[in-house]
Amino acid sequence: MRGPRSSGGLFDPDGLRRRIEALDEESAHPEFWQDPRRAREVGREKTRLEKDLETFEAPVRALNAAADLLELAEAEGEASLETEIAQELDKVEQQVARLEFARMMSGENDRADALVTINAGMGGTESQDWVTMLLRMYLRWAERRGFATEILDELPGEEAGLKHVTFEVSGEWAYGYLKAEAGVHRLVRISPFDANARRQTTFAGVSVLPDIEDTIEIEIDEKDLRVDTYRSGGAGGQHVNKTDSAVRITHLPTGIVVQCQNERSQQKNRSKAMKMLKARLYDLERQKKEAERGKAEAEKRDIDFGSQIRSYVLHPYRMVKDLRTGYETGNADAVLDGDLDPFIETYLLEASRQPSR
Repeated sequence: MRGPRSSGGLFDPDGLRRRIEALDEESAHPEFWQDPRRAREVGREKTRLEKDLETFEAPVRALNAAADLLELAEAEGEASLETEIAQELDKVEQQVARLEFARMMSGENDRADALVTINAGMGGTESQDWVTMLLRMYLRWAERRGFATEILDELPGEEAGLKHVTFEVSGEWAYGYLKAEAGVHRLVRISPFDANARRQTTFAGVSVLPDIEDTIEIEIDEKDLRVDTYRSGGAGGQHVNKTDSAVRITHLPTGIVVQCQNERSQQKNRSKAMKMLKARLYDLERQKKEAERGKAEAEKRDIDFGSQIRSYVLHPYRMVKDLRTGYETGNADAVLDGDLDPFIETYLLEASRQPSR
C-alpha cells in the first residue's frame, strides 16, 4: 500500500509551500505528461494544497487590513472608518471559522468520497425497515449538501426494508463528514409491523470507508480473488436484469466479500466491487497499524443493546440523542429527513479537541 506524500498539514504553511514547489518542479519535467494518471494526481494535490494555504493565509491578511484601518483611524481621527474596520473584523471571524473547520477535517482521507454500508441488526423486519429509514436520511442529507449518491449493492428483506445496503457519496469532504456516522443506531417506536401496536427497539449498524482508489495504490493479486457472477435482484418489472451481471468478489487471504449489482454491465459492477474491496483492505491495514501503535479502538461490538452511538426515539416522546457528545433535539422528523449537520459537526468538533494518544 502506498499513500500520498505528506505536505506538513494545513497549519504548516512553509511545508505547504515546499510541497507546491516540488509539484511544480515535477510537472515541469519533460516526461511528466506521458503519465496521465500521475498528471491528474499532481493537479488535484496542487489544487488542494493551494486551497489549504489560502485558508491559512486569508485570516492573517484580513486581520492585518483591520489593524491598518484602525491605526489610520486613530492617527487621523476618522470615525467614518469604523464601518470598514467592522467589515474587516467580520472577514477575520469568517476565516477563523474556516480554519476551525479545517482543523476538524484534518484526517488523511477526509476529502475523499465515502462508501457507506448499513446492516440490519437485532429486530428482524423492524430492523430491516430501519435500514431503509437510515438510507433515506443519508440520501436526503447528501442531497442538501450537493453530494452525488449511488447505490452499489442492496439485499431486500423478506417482508419489508433492506437487510443491508452499500452506497457511495461523492463530493469534497464526504468521508470527513460521514465518518462521524459510523456505529450502531438505535430506533424506538411503535412498530408498524406489530398487530398489537407494541413499542419496539431495533438497531442498525453503519460503517463508513473512504474511497481511496485514486489516491492510494493497493496491490491485489488476481490469484487471491474468487469472482462469482449472479443475476441481480430487484422489485421486478422492466429494470430486472435477465443476465448474470451482478458481481461478488471474495478476497481469499482476508475473507473480505464485496458485491455490486447496480449496473447492467458486469464489467462496471466488477470495477465498483473492486473499489469497495480496495477501501476495505485499506481500512484493514489502517486498523493493523493503529493496533501496532497502541491506538486501536475498542473491539467492534454487536449491533445490539449497549453499543449504540445514537438513539432515535419516536415513542412515547420524540427525541434524537447522540450518546457520544450528549447533543440532542426533539425534532426527530427533521433529523430523519436529513438534518444531520448539528450532530456531525458537534461530534467532529469534540473529536478534533481530543489530545492525540
